[in-house]
Amino acid sequence: MYHSSTQWRHWTFRSEEDLARCRAEANRKFRSKVVASGKVQPNDSVLLEPHEELAICKYYEKRLLDFCAVFKPAMPRSVVGTASMYFKRFYLNNSVMEYHPRIIMLTCAFLACKVDEFNVSSAQFVGNLRESPVGQEKALEQILEYELLLIQQLNFHLIIHNPYRPFEGFLIDLKTRYPVLENPEALRKSADDFLSRVALTDAYLLFSPSQIALTAILSSGSRAGINMESYLSENLMLKEEKTSLTKLLDGMKCMKTLIKKYELPRPEEVVALKQKLEKCHSSELSLGANPKKRKGYEDDEYVSKRPKMDEVSKPIVQVLVTL
Repeated sequence: MYHSSTQWRHWTFRSEEDLARCRAEANRKFRSKVVASGKVQPNDSVLLEPHEELAICKYYEKRLLDFCAVFKPAMPRSVVGTASMYFKRFYLNNSVMEYHPRIIMLTCAFLACKVDEFNVSSAQFVGNLRESPVGQEKALEQILEYELLLIQQLNFHLIIHNPYRPFEGFLIDLKTRYPVLENPEALRKSADDFLSRVALTDAYLLFSPSQIALTAILSSGSRAGINMESYLSENLMLKEEKTSLTKLLDGMKCMKTLIKKYELPRPEEVVALKQKLEKCHSSELSLGANPKKRKGYEDDEYVSKRPKMDEVSKPIVQVLVTL
């Protein structure tokens, strides 16, 4: 259950400000370390600011989702969600200047396949990279090298509660206990779109999976002009729970705001930031944890961008609104 999970105890934060503080502290710690080493000055322009690191993370998280979307065999959506969450968690406490997100994102996907029991071999995994056989072998070498580091930085908290099972549970509940809604399946497409968009934001670090799933359902209903207040008050028994209902509705508004204000960095911004990032990881500065470059795995253009997301979710019978 979510409320007894490490996700709730250690990786669900109170506010966006808490997340910003974590990221700023990761940036500060790395800056202090490299300045103490004498490699750069405190205000050296090569060092990325916290907002620049966040932009880089957004870019590479999108590349991670692109990679997962065209993965063969088709990757279950729960695995994609787990990989994305690993990536978000890792860079809450680590700097992209120390650990390059290009390899961390693939390591997150590789580990997620194992943890969620998506049975693919190492060769199958790297076979999805647009690399030569030698390049794929080098990539696998790096992934295996960073896998333990990733596990350690996640504090060995590897079980991720995604919103996809609660989402299926809510649909089942609507079909069986809410006859007011004739065709709950009509909500699926729009709700799926909501889940895809909210996954790019920090919502997974701020809200419970069931809150996210329920918000997707209600958002879809709202877009279709369907009033589902009676579902909240009667079926979910929130009529007398004013505090819980208010908290739930506030969370829904916050999620919608996160989606509305989310922006990927502009292409020209990405180019400039990647140049700074590569300089941090260059052999001349060697600021990163492992600056050693490996032939055949130095370019980002190994990820195909054809949009196709597989959806595999397991329904649950029990339907709870976890606040």
